[in-house]
Amino acid sequence: MPPIGRLHLITDARPGRDALAVVAAALAAGADTVQVRVPDDATDREAYELTVRILAMCRDSGVTCLVNDRLHVALAAGADGAHVGADDLPVAAARRILGAEAVLGATARDPQTALRAVRDGASYLGVGPAFATRTKDGLPDPIGPAGIAAVARAVAVPVIAIGGITATRVPDLTAVGAHGVAVVGAVCDADDPAEATVELLQALGEPR
Repeated sequence: MPPIGRLHLITDARPGRDALAVVAAALAAGADTVQVRVPDDATDREAYELTVRILAMCRDSGVTCLVNDRLHVALAAGADGAHVGADDLPVAAARRILGAEAVLGATARDPQTALRAVRDGASYLGVGPAFATRTKDGLPDPIGPAGIAAVARAVAVPVIAIGGITATRVPDLTAVGAHGVAVVGAVCDADDPAEATVELLQALGEPR
């Protein structure tokens, strides 16, 4: 199983976004994980074709490539694994589908959910939203660094904080036990995605 990276770039599923250009810039700047997220109304073929292209870029950079939600796309494309959210397949079912060697991320926002996910086979936990964010609708209230800390104390797998992440907020999250962060807007909305990636890596203590 590939190691769990510290800076997870999630592709921006909003219309009009150039996911490939942002991924290329972030990879060149040192991002160590890319999670392919596509719009809910994207076809499986569209999801597969985007994943194949991003996976090739990740392979060239020696970087882990995951797929959000669509496990069959992850398997078909040959990705390193997948991430399942609260409304996706249960973690245990996802682990059976992906196999023992794949990276499997699971969403959690409290210690109880986190412990169940780890018991059922999660390799890491995406925990949040840490802060308010506008890149995904319908999210629950932010849990803040205290919520991240509660989950990190409860489990032994890496905790990846997500939701409203900025470089200035990263030290507060790593200080309470976050292994890393997952970002969308911090990189995808930046005027210079590569520079934004570098700033996040520096905040994580992972300079180029």
